[in-house]
Amino acid sequence: MEFDVNKPIYIQIADNLCERILSGEFKPGSRIPSVREWGATIGVNPNTVARSYELLTDRQVIFNQRGIGFFVANDAIDVIRERERRKFIEEELPLFRSRATLLGIDLKQFIN
Repeated sequence: MEFDVNKPIYIQIADNLCERILSGEFKPGSRIPSVREWGATIGVNPNTVARSYELLTDRQVIFNQRGIGFFVANDAIDVIRERERRKFIEEELPLFRSRATLLGIDLKQFIN
């Protein structure tokens, strides 16, 4: 995994796990790699992975079964999609619209 220096690594790890869930690599109800396993796989400190897992747990994307590991929540796909849709509408779409306007792109023509 390659990291962007402009974004905290733990957030990039969380985003990557969400993408993997949406792609079906990690299915709802399935176990995900442990903090140590994932840290070794992507070459980061386990504490950074633990922070990512904590973030995803707070967002109810994954959950921890003590002594067994972390699992993808049954409604993780819906939770991720809702958050990403909101983020797209609130953050990315206004930037897209502004850029399109500056470039003289007619959005009605673009949509069709």
